[in-house]
Amino acid sequence: MLSKRGAQKAQEPLRPDFELFEKAQANPYAPDNTDGAIPLCIAENLLQWPTLRDKLQSIAAERDWPDWVAAYTELAGAPDFREAVAAFVGRHIAGQQLSADHFCVSAGATAVVEVSAMVLGGPEDYAVFPAPAYQAYAPDLHNKARLRRYDIRHYEQDFGPAFHPLSIKELEAALDHLGDKFRLLILTQPDNPTGAIYSDDQLRSMAKWCTEKEIHLVVNEIYALSQFERGVDGIPNESAYTSFLPLLEEMNSPYLHWWYSFSKDFGISGFRVGLLYTRNEEMRRAYKNFNAPHQVSNITQWLLAELLNDGEWIADFQRRNKRLLTDAYRTVTESLDAIDVAYTPARGSLFVWADFSGFLSEPNMDAAQSLWQQLFEETGVLLTAPGGLGQPDAGWFRIVYSGVSPEALREAMDRLQAFFSDRT
Repeated sequence: MLSKRGAQKAQEPLRPDFELFEKAQANPYAPDNTDGAIPLCIAENLLQWPTLRDKLQSIAAERDWPDWVAAYTELAGAPDFREAVAAFVGRHIAGQQLSADHFCVSAGATAVVEVSAMVLGGPEDYAVFPAPAYQAYAPDLHNKARLRRYDIRHYEQDFGPAFHPLSIKELEAALDHLGDKFRLLILTQPDNPTGAIYSDDQLRSMAKWCTEKEIHLVVNEIYALSQFERGVDGIPNESAYTSFLPLLEEMNSPYLHWWYSFSKDFGISGFRVGLLYTRNEEMRRAYKNFNAPHQVSNITQWLLAELLNDGEWIADFQRRNKRLLTDAYRTVTESLDAIDVAYTPARGSLFVWADFSGFLSEPNMDAAQSLWQQLFEETGVLLTAPGGLGQPDAGWFRIVYSGVSPEALREAMDRLQAFFSDRT
């Protein structure tokens, strides 16, 4: 009845934790349902949604809708929106002026990954990642473009306060193994799931290597503004976040590209708005032609353009975002400290990457899967499923701290702490 690929996809869940996530959603924790489930597995930031909702509602109600929202617009995105995006990204992320013509807009981060893969690689080519890395990169790259994921599992178990990314030696080894099938190197910063960041020197060395080898380097900065307050107890203070964009502009290489989405820093994953920035004109032409079925609705583009043009409101919103994320991160890490669970010291993103390997019955992924499921069944707390991130060691789990209220997060950590305290 279905095509071969359709039949395969019908039996292949996008993520291994969706079944339990749906179960958790059917009985969520609330003030009047304090025994409900608390999912800490989906990378959403809902901490300021009421504030943003009120702002967007006022824009939609009080300002005239332009005529262009009812018609087709450019395949790269509406010009007014790309101008607003260029000003926002330039001011708040890059710290310098950017060209609106170098942006392309698609319906969410997933679409940006998928269309970029269609443009830059072919069937059986590889996108290379430092592992662990976001699990859904694999289907996003493979579903249509048919690229395969290759993880370089390079790190020692304890990241320590300073993150050491891929070395050039490790990249050379991957190139020796994959040959000309090594098409893309993809970095995420702040990282998912570790929360680590790269220094300017680290980014520069990898950008130089990729350009010399004619391999495309994409830096995904979807968590660019999801950072912590510095100088707070428990927060690493060694280095500041450095966006890849100034280096991309400086090097002006056709092999350097940048991704972003409004899903995380603004907590509007349901709006489905992602960005590509590249100086590669040929890539932009190809991207636009693939992008026709991935365009963002014009009313969404107009609404966000009006929001982004209020620069002072955006700055205040992101200052509050930083404070709320810092508080949520500390809620999780203080509970982990209490039960002697190690974790990577994050500098940003929405995650704590924690090592529960000491609680496994056996040092393997089957035991990690069993522990993950048992935790949910006994406490209602759902962490990200252990498979698919490319971690070399069993027992590491990703905890998302921004997708529930502060009260629900504290309840979840109390339950988690009690569950593991009984097993020490």
